[in-house]
Amino acid sequence: MTTSLPRLLAGLLLILLLGVAGPAQAALLHLEGPLPQELGVHDGSLSPCATPAHCARLDWTLRDPAAALSALVPVLETTEGVRIVERDGPYLHATATSRLFGFVDDLELLARPAAGVLQARSSSRLGDSDLGVNGRRLAALRQELPDS
Repeated sequence: MTTSLPRLLAGLLLILLLGVAGPAQAALLHLEGPLPQELGVHDGSLSPCATPAHCARLDWTLRDPAAALSALVPVLETTEGVRIVERDGPYLHATATSRLFGFVDDLELLARPAAGVLQARSSSRLGDSDLGVNGRRLAALRQELPDS
């Protein structure tokens, strides 16, 4: 039986796409996008989401937001594809890179002890929709908190 070259190449590409193993840094593509201007603390808070199609932002009411932030650091450090970029007091910025295509999302956490709140924001750098990835990321992080 003979196989045409285009079918063989298509099969090999499919194997590569489905069989990529290892950390997100080994993604087939790396679709990073520019660093968003809205990152960081603005007037004491994280930026709101411009659109919920590719961004999720939540305020978690907690007894000790600073301790909750500290508790999430080892979780983030051991999560595949996540890299902590900045940790400055009550603020944390990390990136989460998707395994297959290397899409980069920005994750921010801000402890506001006086308000009893840990703010969380996760946003995709590229695309019109994240298919719910950012919301699920925040929900999974919330489950890791001692007060959850």
